[in-house]
Amino acid sequence: MSHEYIVNQSDEICKCLSQLRFKKVLSDVHWEHLKAIIHSVFMPGYHGKIVNMKYFSEKHRTSVAHFLNDGKWDSLEVERLFKKQVVDAVYRESRKSGEPVFCIVDDTIASHTKPSSQAQNPIDGAYFHMSHLKKRLDYGHQAVGVMLSCNGLSLNYAMVLYDKSRSKIEIVRRIANELPAPPNDAYFLCDSWYTSNELIAAFAKKGFETIGALRTNRIIYPNQIRQQAKVFAATIRKDDPNVSLVTVGSRRFYAYRYEGKMNDREKAVVLLCYSEKSFGNPDALRVFISTKTELSVQEILEMYAKRWKIEVFFRSCKQKLAFDKCQLRKQRGIERMWMILSVVHFLCCMLPGCKGVFEKGFSYFEGCLLRAWAGMAVESRRVG
Repeated sequence: MSHEYIVNQSDEICKCLSQLRFKKVLSDVHWEHLKAIIHSVFMPGYHGKIVNMKYFSEKHRTSVAHFLNDGKWDSLEVERLFKKQVVDAVYRESRKSGEPVFCIVDDTIASHTKPSSQAQNPIDGAYFHMSHLKKRLDYGHQAVGVMLSCNGLSLNYAMVLYDKSRSKIEIVRRIANELPAPPNDAYFLCDSWYTSNELIAAFAKKGFETIGALRTNRIIYPNQIRQQAKVFAATIRKDDPNVSLVTVGSRRFYAYRYEGKMNDREKAVVLLCYSEKSFGNPDALRVFISTKTELSVQEILEMYAKRWKIEVFFRSCKQKLAFDKCQLRKQRGIERMWMILSVVHFLCCMLPGCKGVFEKGFSYFEGCLLRAWAGMAVESRRVG
């Protein structure tokens, strides 16, 4: 028994969590641990420490840590159930609205302090990774995130730890292979790291076209001449008939549309884009690919802009869910905690009246927890 006082759990949070049907594959003890962890995330000032979870469980906090690190529960089966519900929710929205499904892929770094060379128990799976945000090597865990999105509903499908035992391309390829065929048009959205032939082919088998960024040195064949996209871009003029000025959101871009052969594809649409005020600046060149050649320049850029949803998800995970402050040291525990944080995101986005607005759902559940605390305080005064 923990020596700390126990805080009432919220009936609303427990009810929503029960609808995910995890209890049928978890023992009563493991189910209570899961509820305690999820309740702790909604605590004011949550910062990713196991100590936060002791207030919602009669077990000692070390029992919760053991549940994550070494607990003998089938986390893979829980993950399978969770993924199925993510797919069902997004595909149901697509069938209802007729809108396309987007599978969005990107990666992020959960930064940690580099341990001393004398450290007895360094964190599993942490390495130096190149941070494009910080523009330097950053020590920590790199996570490959995969989201499914449709008509304003964006849910995290998987968060996979990249531990260098397999490539990020292989991680995403396996996820592509497990996705069921979408009910309507579907697109795989990614940055230039993931626009490989292997992934394009894997998603194509499941009915997903690819819209992604390309590195500027990719080979194209304008006028049957083999050259890098950035070399050809230097010859483009604003009055070229293939150049158009398009507006995406609040920004305007000059885009040259090339449709034809690439070094590794027989036919695709490649857009060479500059922001309106940076036309001709080689450092401002952005290159995009669409395997669906029927799409217009406007449609391609507007669909690619939907990739930003995963960046918002990463930011929410770090700011609200303490994704980068998890203090577990074992890789198994870290991966299980990431899955639980994805469940929290799912609960917030699927709350009636929220439809994909994570912050709104998170605030609602915070309020539910505060009301449970207030009710406990009133009851304590009445009894006392």
